[in-house]
Amino acid sequence: MTDSTVKFDHEVDFLVVGSGGGGMSAAITAADRGLDTLIIDKGKTYGGSTAISGGGIWIPNAPTLIEKGAGDSRESIRRYLDIITEGKISADRLDAYVDQGPELMKLLDKSPHMKLYWVKGYSDYHPEYDGGRPLGRTIECKPFDTRALKEDEKYQRPNSMKGPLGLWVTSKDYHDLAMVKRTWKGRKASLVAAWRVASNMVLRRHMSTGGRALVARMRMVLKDAGVPLWLKTSMTEMIVDDHGTVVGVLAERDGKTVRIGARKGVLLATGGFDHNNEMRAQYLPENGVANISAGARENTGDGIRAGQKLGAAVDLMDDAWWMPSVFHPMGAVIPLVSERCIPPSIIINAKGERFTNESSPYVNFVHDQLEGGHVPAWFVMDTKAKNRYPFAQVLPNMPFPQGFYDSGVIHKADSLRELAEKIGVPADKMLGTVDRFNGFARSGKDEDFGRGDSAYDQYYGDPTMKNPNLDEIVKGPFYAIRCEAGDLGTKGGLVTDATARVIREDGSIIDGLYATGNTSASVMGNEYAGAGATIGPAMVFGYIAANHVAAK
Repeated sequence: MTDSTVKFDHEVDFLVVGSGGGGMSAAITAADRGLDTLIIDKGKTYGGSTAISGGGIWIPNAPTLIEKGAGDSRESIRRYLDIITEGKISADRLDAYVDQGPELMKLLDKSPHMKLYWVKGYSDYHPEYDGGRPLGRTIECKPFDTRALKEDEKYQRPNSMKGPLGLWVTSKDYHDLAMVKRTWKGRKASLVAAWRVASNMVLRRHMSTGGRALVARMRMVLKDAGVPLWLKTSMTEMIVDDHGTVVGVLAERDGKTVRIGARKGVLLATGGFDHNNEMRAQYLPENGVANISAGARENTGDGIRAGQKLGAAVDLMDDAWWMPSVFHPMGAVIPLVSERCIPPSIIINAKGERFTNESSPYVNFVHDQLEGGHVPAWFVMDTKAKNRYPFAQVLPNMPFPQGFYDSGVIHKADSLRELAEKIGVPADKMLGTVDRFNGFARSGKDEDFGRGDSAYDQYYGDPTMKNPNLDEIVKGPFYAIRCEAGDLGTKGGLVTDATARVIREDGSIIDGLYATGNTSASVMGNEYAGAGATIGPAMVFGYIAANHVAAK
């Protein structure tokens, strides 16, 4: 909409569209710089995909890491990012991310609400690369009692990090609990979990972890700063002046059209096009078109489409933050992260063959799955595995719900040959694949795909094994679980510069318009540096955008 005479119903210095980690960090920064700021979100809850994520933040040299002696030279960080992005990302954007990330975290650390810790041992996703770190660089918020949010608590987006009877677990807790049947550390973690359940019943706490804790803590910072957040407010169109500068948006709120002016700039932080089936069909590879996304339901490409209408360039639209997943019969998407590291298990294609390292980083796994057309794949494991480790939110020794069997997501058989017949793969080929894998398990070395060689593979593996990711598949009954090419959100979006300004197809800047998170083309290119390499950059470029606006 171009109209130099438009009269605004509400006007601020800086308008943020979207309330995930990127939008919230931008608003916190803008408020700190003295800007009159507003966040709008079309959802009835706040937090976007950040709230339903694990909540990891990958920002090298964040103060939390420096305090623990886990800092790095700038050169090593840049080498690592240069390797994984393969020259697809401009040096100035990578520089901005590396240099400004610690500054953002220093700002957040000023608030008493922002309490973080280093997830020591959660390896970078490619620790073998120059500059990669086996101990990892991921930081995470400490658990938070959301009662402190008061009236805003009921508007917080829920996630699956909360267990029965108020049990709450961090990603580190889960790492230990997954080995409850295997290690003393796992058994100790189960005692801690039991204590948490008991204490919660007495204290009536509303403890949150992961992305939910991150969003809750950032919401507290925003409340202290007096930044309003309007929910159920859908952006419908950008407003530009006669010079092509973005000066506000049209939005629908309470059934009415609201004209919101932005004197200094608008930031689009509306997520990707995860749940826009038309865009998925237009941009994603054939085997990744199916909507098996764990991203927020409101992520339908609104910000990307709005930018395109103004001539914005897009990039990386054929990629996503892929995640091998189980599609629950009731419709939920269950990501397979730790499960792919279970030692007595393999993942096979329709030919009954392994096709990649099952324990590799999830984006890389699905890239291989898509490239080879291995959709769906089948996760094959034995009863030993079922009894020892959690799988798809089902605890060790607990049966899979009947609905999984009824829907064909899971098959069970007394022999591997019978199992192969049930899932329609060549039995002799699958038996040969299992036999070869069992030989690798006995030797401790996967000669085909190097499973277990990387510190990343080993993080969720079983430390009691010779190779944490290898064990013989021998004990029936056997299980096959349908493994889909799911995602955590799309990766492509609006092209931005080092200050998060949106760029047109002709290379010019769209004045007044900024983008971050999955609304923008990822600074990670087609790769994934480590846990939190979605949220970290989203937050950093939100911070950068707000600083650029404040400097006008």
